[in-house]
Amino acid sequence: MTYNFDPDRWLDNELAAVEFAFKSGRMNESDAERHKDRLMDRYDEMVTRLDGTYRIVKE
Repeated sequence: MTYNFDPDRWLDNELAAVEFAFKSGRMNESDAERHKDRLMDRYDEMVTRLDGTYRIVKE
């Protein structure tokens, strides 16, 4: 991971990819929701790890 890693941007990009896959028919609704839930879990884990070293201001 680099020092300029932005977990919020990462999450936005990943959620957009899931939404695109759903809208294009490559993923059904339940799979999309399950994938979004896993992304949120990963995001929370990343923020927790980053908060241990860096200060991330939550709005």
